[in-house]
Amino acid sequence: MTLGAFLCCFVFNPILMRKPLAGAPVSISGYFGAPAGYHTLGLLGGAVWGTGAVLNFVAGRFVGLPISYAIGQASPMIATLWGVLAWHEFRGAKTKSWIYLGVMFICYLLALALIALAYQAG
Repeated sequence: MTLGAFLCCFVFNPILMRKPLAGAPVSISGYFGAPAGYHTLGLLGGAVWGTGAVLNFVAGRFVGLPISYAIGQASPMIATLWGVLAWHEFRGAKTKSWIYLGVMFICYLLALALIALAYQAG
């Protein structure tokens, strides 16, 4: 998986840099011109993700793979909670957005619970 992601970067990054989905096209010199702190944050994010993935795989030996999978799949929920509670990304959003956000939380938690219960039932 890591090799595939690494190789895809050399294919898709240049394409998306020339024809971005949003915003103006950028050149590769922009990457090399970015401050070292930006690159350090990217490396730190990859290290955190990699550490979490390894710990998730190790946990699978102790609690079972379905439970470990369910816990690992909760990471988008944690990211969403950070966005809502810490960075206030939905400040000023319409009521409909908050309703969708609440429904998303409920559905996600329900899905994780069903995965965990399926393991116990089997």
